[in-house]
Amino acid sequence: MTTPTRPTVFAAAALLSALFFLPVAAWRGAPAFAVEVTDAPASKSHRRLVDQGEQVAAAQRRGKKPPPSATKTEPQLPPRVPFTAADDAAAIVPGIEGARFWADSLADFKAALPAKPGPWLALSSGGEDGAFGAGLLNGLSAAGKRPDYTVITGVSTGALMAPFIFAGRAYDDELHTTYTKVSSADIFEAGRTPESFVDSWPLKELLAKKVTPALLADVAAAHRSGRRLFVVTTDLDAERSVVWNMGVIAANGSEAALKLFRSVLLASAAVPGGFPPVLIDVEANGKHFAEMHVDGGVGGQFFVAPAPLMMPTSDYRLPATQLYVIINTGLERDFAVVERFVPSILTQAVAAAVKVDTRLMLNLAYTVAKRSGVGFNVASIPPSFNVKSNGPFDPAYMSALFQRGYEQGQSATPFSNEPPPYPPEPARQSGQVEKSGVN
Repeated sequence: MTTPTRPTVFAAAALLSALFFLPVAAWRGAPAFAVEVTDAPASKSHRRLVDQGEQVAAAQRRGKKPPPSATKTEPQLPPRVPFTAADDAAAIVPGIEGARFWADSLADFKAALPAKPGPWLALSSGGEDGAFGAGLLNGLSAAGKRPDYTVITGVSTGALMAPFIFAGRAYDDELHTTYTKVSSADIFEAGRTPESFVDSWPLKELLAKKVTPALLADVAAAHRSGRRLFVVTTDLDAERSVVWNMGVIAANGSEAALKLFRSVLLASAAVPGGFPPVLIDVEANGKHFAEMHVDGGVGGQFFVAPAPLMMPTSDYRLPATQLYVIINTGLERDFAVVERFVPSILTQAVAAAVKVDTRLMLNLAYTVAKRSGVGFNVASIPPSFNVKSNGPFDPAYMSALFQRGYEQGQSATPFSNEPPPYPPEPARQSGQVEKSGVN
């Protein structure tokens, strides 16, 4: 697949931005806090940061100190309430029993599963490329081939779409609109915060509009019918993934539950360093404190079961009838002559690592499905899709990718029954002779 050209400039956030949606196409040598998003609407904070970066760079070239306004210190955040690893391990969300469990807790995972087996769906990370999964699910609905998944799991962009899929086909239009009409201005604003290189308040406001009490009621009804919706975040303090039982949260029905539901979705897509983390209030051992949660993709690009149960040495059998995995990203190699500059190097390296991680996870998912006697089904962005993007969350690009997913969902074979093949060896130049290594 040809990687879309995304003219977005980030600094230190480059390392982790590949987990979500902000790959670096170029970097102009401004200081570490300078951020430029060329397709986003101009804002005062954006212009101020760029101006400050230019002032500092100019002063450094002249061997002088930058003007005070360009190096102004950021506002200090209040200190966090201290707590121990033991406190965090025992922490619960006040007032919502069973709201979450550690992703490596085998007993809690098994206890949270539905009583009856059925088809499972795992939705991966991928940012704007979630348009593929949204289109695929809409296409399956239109073709009358979409089951009521007994278990749905979501990570990052997969988490954002998961509630609409879980709540049923009545939300297909909402899913379509969300993944074809939004732009970068609906997701983030350029401007550094003390915790990140951009501000995600637009995404927070978008979630407040999209995740309504009516949606929560429908998620709660599906949960009471015996189905399960799991969303994954990363507890950065503990360096552990957390699985949120969103149906339990929705069934609580309180204003606090609605707020938590939105916060979990925001956290699952909070690229560390790129977006601000989300602090979630918990209690344990008589203490009240806030955990720091970031993108669920830090712990894995999608979630099926706790890692120990996915190991080839495990004898665990999934209590499912079919396993479906939607990969909201391309898995082909993306060749680029990388600039000799740290953000460019890190971005290309992390992008490659994410593809490797996704393929390894798919191999494990395939293995556990076969061991369990469960049908394995995977869909990913095909190598033939080569529409280019003009920037992050480009509606034209997302609409084209949604349409590609929609057509695949309507096709006779929307899923493959084995992991996508590894890309072939790059073609050699004409006349190049391969050495056999034999004397």
